[in-house]
Amino acid sequence: MGTYVLVHGAWHSGAELEPVAQSMRAAGHQVFTPTAAGNRPRCSKAVGLADAIKSISSFLTEEELRDIVLVGHSYGGMIISALADRAADRVRRLVYWNAFVPNNGESVTDMMPTEFVALFHAIAAERGDGCVVLPFPIWREAFINDAALDVAQRAYQVLNPHPLKTLTDKISLKVSPVHMKTAKSYVNCTEDISLPHSLGWHPRLSEKLGLFRLVQVQGSHELCFSNPERLAHAIMEAGRD
Repeated sequence: MGTYVLVHGAWHSGAELEPVAQSMRAAGHQVFTPTAAGNRPRCSKAVGLADAIKSISSFLTEEELRDIVLVGHSYGGMIISALADRAADRVRRLVYWNAFVPNNGESVTDMMPTEFVALFHAIAAERGDGCVVLPFPIWREAFINDAALDVAQRAYQVLNPHPLKTLTDKISLKVSPVHMKTAKSYVNCTEDISLPHSLGWHPRLSEKLGLFRLVQVQGSHELCFSNPERLAHAIMEAGRD
C-alpha cells in the first residue's frame, strides 16, 4: 500500500478531497489532504504561488513524508511540479489530475484561454480584493456538468475565493516536468470542459510530461464531488507502481 498526498485546485481546500481520500484509505492507503496557503482561512491578494508551494512543502517536511504519490488537481499541478523539482527524494510518482503542467517560467494564466484570463482579472477588479470567485453558471456548466443541480449547488457553497496572484505568478523550476526523472501519470476526466477541448487538458498539457501513464475516467472537472469513489479508483490506478 502507498502514501498519497492530494493537492487541491483553485477555490478548493483539502477538505473537499476527503471523500476521495476515504475511499483510498478503505483500500489500505495512507492519504493526506493538506490545504495550500491562500485557500483558507481567507483569501489574501498578497498570497502568491511561492507561498502556496512553500505551505505544502512545509507540510511534507512536518509530517516526515517520503516515497509519496503526489497528486495535483488543476492549479495543484503547479504545486506538485515545484515540489518534485525541489524535493524529488520525497516523491515516488507525480499524478496530474486534469492539472496544469508548467514549464519553467510559465503561470496558470499562460496556459489558459485569453478570454478566461480577462474574466478572472475583471472579477478580481470588481471585488477589489485581488481574489477570484467563479460565477455559478460557469461552475455549473463547465466545471461540474456531470452532477445533478442540487449536488452542484452544495459543492458551490463550499468553494473559497482564490488569490489571483497564485494564477498569474510564473513558476521557477530547475527542471521542467518533461525532464524530471520522477515517474508521472495523468488522470483525464473525459467530460471535463473547464478548459475548452480545443485547448484542453489532454493531450495539450499532458504531453508536456514526456513519458507518462494515462488513466482516463468518465466525469467532469469536479469528479471529487460528483463521484469521489470513481475518482479514487482512477488515482490509485495512476499511482499503483
